[in-house]
Amino acid sequence: MLGAGAATTLSFGRINRVAAATALTPNELISKSAGEIAQLIRTRQVSATEVVKACYARIDAVNPRINAVVTQCRERAFAEAAAADALLAQGKIKGALHGVPFTVKDSFDTAGVVSTGGTLGRKEFVPQQDATVVSRVREAGAILLGKTNTPEFTLGGGARETYNLIFGQTYNPYGTGYLCSGSSGGAGAIVAAAGSYFDIGSDYGGSIRGPAFANGIAGLKPTYGRVPRTGHIVDYGGPFDNFQEIGPLARRVADIALLLPIIMGPDWKDAAMAPVPLGDPTTVELSKLRVAWYMDNGTIQASSEVQAIVKQCVGYFTALGCKAHEDRPPRFKELVDTRTAFSNADGHEYMRRMLRKHGTMQTSPALSLGGTPVSSAEFTRLCEHMDTIKSEQLAWFEQYDLILCPVTVRAPQKVPSEFVLPAEVGAGYGGMTSEYNTTGWPAGVVRVGTSKESPGLPLGIHVVAQPWRDDIVIAALSHIEKQTGGWKMPSE
Repeated sequence: MLGAGAATTLSFGRINRVAAATALTPNELISKSAGEIAQLIRTRQVSATEVVKACYARIDAVNPRINAVVTQCRERAFAEAAAADALLAQGKIKGALHGVPFTVKDSFDTAGVVSTGGTLGRKEFVPQQDATVVSRVREAGAILLGKTNTPEFTLGGGARETYNLIFGQTYNPYGTGYLCSGSSGGAGAIVAAAGSYFDIGSDYGGSIRGPAFANGIAGLKPTYGRVPRTGHIVDYGGPFDNFQEIGPLARRVADIALLLPIIMGPDWKDAAMAPVPLGDPTTVELSKLRVAWYMDNGTIQASSEVQAIVKQCVGYFTALGCKAHEDRPPRFKELVDTRTAFSNADGHEYMRRMLRKHGTMQTSPALSLGGTPVSSAEFTRLCEHMDTIKSEQLAWFEQYDLILCPVTVRAPQKVPSEFVLPAEVGAGYGGMTSEYNTTGWPAGVVRVGTSKESPGLPLGIHVVAQPWRDDIVIAALSHIEKQTGGWKMPSE
């Protein structure tokens, strides 16, 4: 794999042999994976300028309906594409993503490009430097098209999921008026709609995996400690540090495998990062994986069609000879409830600090600001209780290599009129993802099928592996994708 550093000289022999290949249509271009388009650019079958032009044409076509891309940097993108083409003409390449267009969630800092984080106090904020992950993909040659919508601070969407007071609501590309999940909802929507080859999201409780599920693409929340949070609006440090992970969203699992090595590794700023090598997903022996699967979190049961998706995917592994058991981590719901209490323990003072930091006076309707702080003794007890359960769950996981389970309890739903769901509805509404932010285990999602409950909307599967075995997650997602076909172009 070509690195992300200084330009590398290429041999022109391969380029000359393929340069005369049949031209691709714009629709064929935008349907390619990031890896495929990188190869086409490297071999000069298409120019970076042509690819950027095709992406912006697609954004112009779909964005008025889905409202996924909220800020664009066209002049700079075309200038960078021209520079990429000129460099390639000299037989040099910047990196593995040379000339590949991408978007990034608006919660990440982007040098010279407005980065709001969905909060009014940053409506016109222009950072001077890129977030670590943005810098890394740009150094590898990727070209930023623009920023994608997110709720305020990535946390304030409520029942509307991806909504904020600056840019409004983002919608699912597969169904008019449907939710795209959150908080990386704009990212998931534009990647699914083929306006961008990949995006980078953040996941505090399911914010990569929910949008991957709702928009029918692939997404990965890496192991806690693998990808730096530097330059993200909710970054690193503090009592809630281990809930937040950063990871890629793309149409194909192969692109997840391409992107993760580029964005991972210590940046000497985020103190929680560890230089743990990434295993090769292609060497994972799928037939030897020990599989656990479940349908509920101890209280909430997934819908019948989501249950069918889980059983379908279990079948893909038992057909290889894998041993599979219906089982889930012990005290599953208890850990979720303890995390919730822990997150509310300071009466949301951490959120008020963020508002003061960014100068926001008016907040999104669903941003949680209320609550009464608990005593320091209770705060410490909650910390210890979470750690006790996490230790028990890790011991449980020693007997398995892989977990297959729901991402959320049902297919994507229509955007509700209210921001906060009534209590009688809320209990059956949410996902089953935050557990794995609390444990820090790697987890990913890929499309498996199409919903009948919400006609035409995607359905996906949640795949979890032991800590630092992101390679197993990617290998399992790839195996599932090969059986189902994965991403499908939206018809609307």
